[in-house]
Amino acid sequence: MATNAIDQTRRMLSLVTYLRERPGAHVQDVARAFGITEDELISDLDVLPMCGTSFRGGDLLDIDTDGDRIWWHNPDDVAEPLRLAADEATALLVAARAVATLPGLRESDREALVRATAKLETAAGESGAASSRLSVTFEAEGGVFADVDRAISERRRLWLRYYSPARDELTEREVDPIRLFAVGHTYMEGWCRLSEARRTFRLDRVAEIRLLDAPAAPPELELRDLSAGLVQPAAEDPEVVIEVGTGGRWVAEYYPHDSAEELPDGGLRITLRTPDPASLRRLALRLGGDGRIVAPPDLADSAREAAREALAAYEDAV
Repeated sequence: MATNAIDQTRRMLSLVTYLRERPGAHVQDVARAFGITEDELISDLDVLPMCGTSFRGGDLLDIDTDGDRIWWHNPDDVAEPLRLAADEATALLVAARAVATLPGLRESDREALVRATAKLETAAGESGAASSRLSVTFEAEGGVFADVDRAISERRRLWLRYYSPARDELTEREVDPIRLFAVGHTYMEGWCRLSEARRTFRLDRVAEIRLLDAPAAPPELELRDLSAGLVQPAAEDPEVVIEVGTGGRWVAEYYPHDSAEELPDGGLRITLRTPDPASLRRLALRLGGDGRIVAPPDLADSAREAAREALAAYEDAV
């Protein structure tokens, strides 16, 4: 079953207590105890060392693993009761109040957050009172995240109006959500009823979202390993060759590629694979004079035609 963000947070909090009581615990034993894969556990362990008792970066959890056993080197240093400084209390209270207003948040979670916020405000004293004069407004992605998280928790289907940059259009579709994850941006992986296939949706491209009464029933799917990134071209995907100048060398940093050969002018000849070569037309337009598609020929022709159309539209507007 897919794990939502709230469930993962609860698991990681429990993991801290579990590891503190079991120094040198074996990876496979811990994964089995929490009902997750060893890869998921290692992913959690990569995050935990960034957590601690100070927002300013001190007193972090010193946890590491050799792949077989897990060691927590400073459990006693972070076991003392948490004492918040004024700026920490203010930041936490402002964030808590903002999260409590998110649409789609489960009512039980909202009530628990409100109770915890009230206790923290009382303990913070004057700092708590000062924080009430501050507010945070989330962008649309925050509401989308809450709706997706709720749909996963309640196993409900979603209706979306979604912008596809490859086709430059909005489509309406029903999706059975599987999980939320972040790779640079925040994404939802789900079973799309329009295409009858697994699809990945970037939350900031969701124009409208609604929870449906229909139950979500995605087929049993093996979750993709995203450790190598979101885009993982297959060997059978079509090959595309792009030549870029010095101003376009960034393409090799952002796009997985098979090779990047140096050119005499300081540019690169980049060979990559993609299941949807047409989506690279937008890259060609973005590059402008800093790059061009060389192969396949039909894609190169369509990119040039798109550039001519864009130039003509600009001249007409001027």
